[in-house]
Amino acid sequence: MAIQTPIEKELAELMVGALNLDADHEKIDPDAPLYVEGLGLDSIDLLELSVVISKKYGFQIKSDDPDIESIFSSLKHLAATVAQRKTT
Repeated sequence: MAIQTPIEKELAELMVGALNLDADHEKIDPDAPLYVEGLGLDSIDLLELSVVISKKYGFQIKSDDPDIESIFSSLKHLAATVAQRKTT
């Protein structure tokens, strides 16, 4: 398993807390899929996560974003997006 970067760790903690996941945030593999496989999130989870990210980091991930599948493909991709787009 790959080691989490600081932003990946922060997002993993955010996911576990916001979504009440029965998982250790430190054991979330940054390269594993978030949706369905891997972590097993569903579309409702991703919507909730988008709201939490919007409040914390000051930008929205909308369902019509052309990069939506890539953004939520893994913790690593989500962290890269947050690092690039965050305003707070």
